[in-house]
Amino acid sequence: MRQNSLPPIIDENTQVLILGSMPSVQSLEKQQYYGNTRNHFWPIIAAITEESIQEDYRQRIEVLKKKGIGLWDSIQSCERQGSLDANIRNEVANDFSWLFQQYPQVKAVLFNGAKSFEVFKKHVGLDILDGRYYEKMPSTSPIPGKNIKTFEQKIEAWSTLKQYIV
Repeated sequence: MRQNSLPPIIDENTQVLILGSMPSVQSLEKQQYYGNTRNHFWPIIAAITEESIQEDYRQRIEVLKKKGIGLWDSIQSCERQGSLDANIRNEVANDFSWLFQQYPQVKAVLFNGAKSFEVFKKHVGLDILDGRYYEKMPSTSPIPGKNIKTFEQKIEAWSTLKQYIV
């Protein structure tokens, strides 16, 4: 089944863009980034920003915007059974030429996991980042993978975000 990503969460104050691969089935059903309550994304953001992250999705997004953090995915659409990145097939990348033209102030791109980075590199190319800092981060997914890190190790790795938040 073909799945489509969510629209970007970005504005003129965004300094750092976090790119996932493709939202989980649960996230797509909720129309919320990182909508799976087991995903470590929101607790990591809370720890790094020292902000209280509420259950209300609109409030979560307001915290991100206040801190200059944007969200999107490397993949615009794909075929996938379930939510695993390993099951992604026939992916189409999002339009990053448009995004970076509209939001040239973005200074850094952090890839949430290997699949996001690999798809971006393959279909978009790293040249488009044009001097922006980028880094492949450990996935915040609750699904066990090859390079499993503890929650504390993920916070430590994601702490690079601190240099870009407002």
